[in-house]
Formats: sequence, C-alpha cells, structure tokens
Amino acid sequence: MAENNTGYELGWESSIENDGPDFVLLPSGDYDFTVTGFERGRYGGGGKLPPCNKAILTIAIEGDQGTTYIKHNLFLHSSLEGLLCEFFTSIGQRKHGERMTMNWGAVQGAKGRCKVGVRTYKNNDGEEITINDIKKFYEPDPNAVQPAGIPTGQATYQAGKF
Repeated sequence: MAENNTGYELGWESSIENDGPDFVLLPSGDYDFTVTGFERGRYGGGGKLPPCNKAILTIAIEGDQGTTYIKHNLFLHSSLEGLLCEFFTSIGQRKHGERMTMNWGAVQGAKGRCKVGVRTYKNNDGEEITINDIKKFYEPDPNAVQPAGIPTGQATYQAGKF
C-alpha cells in the first residue's frame, strides 16, 4: 500500500488508530490558504451545468481556532472559466487578463488568499450541518512581502546576474 498526500487504501482487515483531526469551523473572513490535495474528477451534470471534468482541491486554512480543511470543486466548463481564472490568479500562476494553460501539476503546495464563508445545510438524515466554504479567491497583493523579503509579483531573475 503506497502512501501519498491524500492517504492510502485500507484493506478489510487493516488496523486503524488515527481519530483524525478535530473539526474546526472558522468565522467568515479573509484567510491565507495552501492547496494540500488535488484530484481529478468528473461532474455528472445537473441544474445549469452539463457533465464536465472537475478538480477536487483540498485547501488548508489556518485560523486562530486551528486549521480547517475545505474540499473545493473547480468545474472545467466555459461557463465557469472566470472562477478558474480567479483561482489560478490567486496562486500566482496567472496575471489578471492573461491567457494561460492551466498547470494542474503545480497546484499542490500552492498558496494564496481567499474569502471563507459559513454555510448551513441539511444532510440526508435531516440533520443541520455547518461547514466552511470558499466564496472567492483573491489576486495576490503586489505590495505584500514574501518571507524572503521579496515583494510578490516582483521578478527575482535578471539575465546576467547571479
């Protein structure tokens, strides 16, 4: 059984002991995030969206209360292209208005900033469940300073300089 970042398959007789992380509900607000998981999936269609590919992201968000992990779907459909652009701009793979090819191989580990909301819904048993959702991904702040002291968005490579 090979272990990877999203876990591994258990056998029917496997031993288990990990209770898992405690659930943390963050208050609505703006937070930094890290993409900790990426899976390719397929949406079967429904409502206004026909069947299409989808990216299933696991996003870690650190708050004062602890870390929460949000599963966020990005649907690969032209009617939702703006949301894809918003995400790739947020993680620095794209500049606003720029045409680009989505580089899914560089998504895991990417960092950005987003607006988190709180949503309550009823599950199949009629029980009310409250969760966090990502409402919006923000463009990087060009004046923000990275830990190395280099403003984000500023080129660090210069030809002939080492």
